[in-house]
Amino acid sequence: MRAQALAAAELLSRHRLDRLVFAGFPAESRPRHEAEAYEVQNVLHELLADAGRGEVVGHKIGCTTPTMQAYLNIPRPAAGGVFDSTVQHVDGRFRHADFVRPGVECELAVRLSRDLEARDAPFARAEVAAAVGSVMAAIELVDDRYSDWGGLGALTLIADDFFGAGCVLGSERESWQELDLNIVSARMTVNGVEVGAGVGADILGDPLTALMWLVNEMAGYGHSFRRGAFVLLGSLVQTHWVEQHDVVVVENVPLGRVTARFD
Repeated sequence: MRAQALAAAELLSRHRLDRLVFAGFPAESRPRHEAEAYEVQNVLHELLADAGRGEVVGHKIGCTTPTMQAYLNIPRPAAGGVFDSTVQHVDGRFRHADFVRPGVECELAVRLSRDLEARDAPFARAEVAAAVGSVMAAIELVDDRYSDWGGLGALTLIADDFFGAGCVLGSERESWQELDLNIVSARMTVNGVEVGAGVGADILGDPLTALMWLVNEMAGYGHSFRRGAFVLLGSLVQTHWVEQHDVVVVENVPLGRVTARFD
């Protein structure tokens, strides 16, 4: 499979680096199931790191809310990586031209304060909760890099980090244990107009259930999670596609404000 994964990852890497619209894999390199899709993703991370994108310092989970599952017509979560060169903090600024078709999502994120080793899986909710050092509001940047993402299917999207293109992380709250993450609420505006709102419980009924899904699912592929890594747990609102000069704001109660500006 390594040769097949390399061919698929090289194709995705060229499209990512050159901001080209991806129309799909040739039959001989197309992932046939999730294990192959995640193998392509792993090789893609290596290629993009070698090309100067930096290291994968965070993780994202897609399709963890009914809103996003309905929008993408994908019934179960999927994971991707986030490169350090694509991460900004609190008030982010991006070039619209650096994306094919950029979009934004209203996220709840956590940062790990201890390692979660694949060999120790499966992890219970209490174990993943104990590994969370802080929580934060976030804006995820996604990119519609595809000629027809609905027709390409979940396996292709997984191989390509499930639309992932970066994020803006908010101020970190370390004393998060006093919060009920299920009732943390957030609204997202674009140029002052609200485009969606939600609460933590929209994320698989409990945001920490999403984190538990991620670490246990990826452990099946031999993937461990490291202290200091962050995880975007899923969007509380439907993806909103942005135009040049748009200003996106997430107001999270009680985690604060996060902004992304597109020049």
